Amino acid sequence: MRISGLGLLCLLLVSPAVGADAIRDANRLLRASNVASQFESMTLLQTQNIIRTYSSIVAMSADIELPQWIKLEIAKCYEQAFAWEKFEEGIAQIFLENFSTDEMNMLIDFYRSEGLPPTEIENFKAAIAKGEEIQQLSADYIFNHSEGCAKHDIDLILGFLAKAQQRPDSILNTEH
Repeated sequence: MRISGLGLLCLLLVSPAVGADAIRDANRLLRASNVASQFESMTLLQTQNIIRTYSSIVAMSADIELPQWIKLEIAKCYEQAFAWEKFEEGIAQIFLENFSTDEMNMLIDFYRSEGLPPTEIENFKAAIAKGEEIQQLSADYIFNHSEGCAKHDIDLILGFLAKAQQRPDSILNTEH
């Protein structure tokens, strides 16, 4: 099969537009499904759990309360490392690679409470069935594209504990 120069030019001109439309649909689905807000809520919850765990470990092993300034530094690290803006484009690409345009539009309509015609129920079920795989791909993407804060947290806590051991009278003064 031969493609003429004009045919190739038309294909090249249409392809970016198709890609731009598709990525726009993926971004619309992200907005309609409120993924950013859910992501931020989950990040905050995880951060609180991490800080609670660190606090418990320090309290049980060193009999010292983790100071508020360390908790705030840890929270700031996670807020920055897991800012939604760092992952939005990649998650949109995952949507684009796993949902057809029709599926994305159907899900957008669903999230906007525009209903679902009975003839689309099977297509809706098929799209929803992709959720677990998309969730795993998204988690992998976030893990592979995040800096993480564990080393930062450990250095901060160990530094605090080392100072507390050197100056036992300063344990009561946990202000930074």
